[in-house]
Amino acid sequence: MSLLKRLLNPPPPPLMPLWTWITETARDPLYYTRHQVADTVDGRFDMVALVSSLVLIRLEQLDLRREQAILTERFVEDMDGSLRDIGIGDMVIGKHMGRIMGALGGRLGAYRDALAQAAAPDLLAEALARNVYRGDPPDGAAEDMAIAVRALFARIAAALPAQLLEGTVR
Repeated sequence: MSLLKRLLNPPPPPLMPLWTWITETARDPLYYTRHQVADTVDGRFDMVALVSSLVLIRLEQLDLRREQAILTERFVEDMDGSLRDIGIGDMVIGKHMGRIMGALGGRLGAYRDALAQAAAPDLLAEALARNVYRGDPPDGAAEDMAIAVRALFARIAAALPAQLLEGTVR
């Protein structure tokens, strides 16, 4: 009976609750209204990459390398599925995924540098202007967004490791 139960009700993939929290946080309507992030496929990607980067930075600080790798796998699986949903086929999916992973890596580095304690205060707004607003932020949007991102990162950093991994960040 337990084998049948496991086959019919497999456990969720590792860190799925955290991934769900990331995607729900990235879709918070305030980012698209008050902070003027474009509510487009690109804008939504930028927000998922931003929130993922913040969590990956925190996992790095906690030296949770395995969890970093698993979360990156969740990101890849989700992006692969999203690309297929919009009609990208097998022949070119690898090329697109390479670009997406490069974009995540670049953003991760930029946000890590911008959130470092010794970083210049405007470094985060510059990174957001480049990555979230694609170099053309509405007046004051990148600076306003930087305040929101710092607050979000503070919430992530304040969460206990178990809360973070369970996706129950407050």
